Amino acid sequence: MSDRLTDLRYAHIVSFVIEHPWAITRPMLRTIAGIIGRRAAGKQATSEEIEAALVNRKALPQPTGGGIAIIPVYGVLVPRANVMSDMSGATSFDILTAQLREAMGTASVTTIVLDVDSPGGNAAGATEFAREVLKARTKKSIIAVANYTMASAAYWVAACATEIVASPSASVGSIGVYAIHEDLTEALKMEGIKETVVAAGKYKTEAVEGIPLSPEAEAFLQHRVDETYAQFVGDVSRGRGVPIADVRNGYGEGRTLSAQEALGLGMVDKVATLDETLARLMNAPAKSGQAAQLRPAADTIQEPPPAVATVQDRRLDAWLERQALEQVTAALSA
Repeated sequence: MSDRLTDLRYAHIVSFVIEHPWAITRPMLRTIAGIIGRRAAGKQATSEEIEAALVNRKALPQPTGGGIAIIPVYGVLVPRANVMSDMSGATSFDILTAQLREAMGTASVTTIVLDVDSPGGNAAGATEFAREVLKARTKKSIIAVANYTMASAAYWVAACATEIVASPSASVGSIGVYAIHEDLTEALKMEGIKETVVAAGKYKTEAVEGIPLSPEAEAFLQHRVDETYAQFVGDVSRGRGVPIADVRNGYGEGRTLSAQEALGLGMVDKVATLDETLARLMNAPAKSGQAAQLRPAADTIQEPPPAVATVQDRRLDAWLERQALEQVTAALSA
């Protein structure tokens, strides 16, 4: 790839980062911002830095077993798969939506498990997918498992599930939103680069990278953050069935909490591992008539993606094999 094309792709990423607030843990966003900021100043990020920024796990359509479909919610969450394609491991809301709709359209699936290990991500697309989950749970049970990080945008989504389970060592919460602006003035100056921006429109360049943020621009950025935070809190309130004030003032107030702390505050419903949760769901009797008592979900015409074998296929198969082996062993020793 030519340097010019690489520069254009990074410019697109920088623009995306600036224009959208983030619902992500602070350390992760600082890592991402550092990589993008150095690249904008003409310095390449190392592969180690990129790997440190995003979990290198792909979200692919999942198999079903015993009426359960597992959807992985891994790494940094972004609206589309190609937005941050330079940084492997990001999961897109578009892919998650397709997976959820595929599971909803599969008659043999009665329960959907969201296997969550994510520090959150961009706010763009978060409320849309959260509300997709909220609608889906009116027809099928959706269980979100913190395995092991369920922070910011990841909790935003999980809060709209039927039930939230946290692994004993999980981190849950970080309900908050913020935006970043990289003032690269000094960095560019040290590199001997002087930027001249020519534009039309009073506010067109108020958040351009490399230019100090004016008080007026900062106030507008704060407004955007507050607006997105209101969406976040509103969706959590609807999903958990609690007043907005409880979410704002009692759900950690931006902190990431332990599983037990989150349970005490009502942010999660149970503390259990993913394996324990799957065992409980596999052995639970079917609840007839449940869907009829719930509000119907909107129909979708989106074509589901083809099934692809993944690590999650092997994970569920291995779990089923372990359960069968344990049952045989118990029968032989009886």
